[in-house]
Amino acid sequence: MLLALLLQAASPSQAAGPPGLPPAGPGQPPATMVVEPIAMAIATFDADGDGRTSRAELEAGVRRSFAAIDTAHAGAIGYIAFADWAERWLGDRNALPSPFEIDADGDNRITLAELQANLAHTFDRLDRDHDGYVTRKELLTIRAMTNAADRPSRKKKR
Repeated sequence: MLLALLLQAASPSQAAGPPGLPPAGPGQPPATMVVEPIAMAIATFDADGDGRTSRAELEAGVRRSFAAIDTAHAGAIGYIAFADWAERWLGDRNALPSPFEIDADGDNRITLAELQANLAHTFDRLDRDHDGYVTRKELLTIRAMTNAADRPSRKKKR
């Protein structure tokens, strides 16, 4: 009896989930659609809630998000303040784009104009149908499964 309980506890058939939630089922497929952190931010700038972000909504959203971090109203923020911006709007202090990519003139300061220019470039890249709007569909990226660890198991259950 004790041996059966130990074997059942060691069984990898179900992964343990977070405390208080049921365990994940066996064979849960990996996510195949992902979104870039910058795309998540662009989606949040959809002011009218129509499920798409226009260039005007992007510019207004970037302006609001920058002002929330530039509390001294200096017109420029340092790399640490940019990390605060990234954590709030991209979900992580180290998410891309990096401050080095945004800081076009290399002065170790990021201005609203530099941030807007970088995000406008990203907007253009994501606007695949070039209609002047970025939709949720355009923000999704299909992730290819490239290694065995990403692929669902084909083992038969006994």
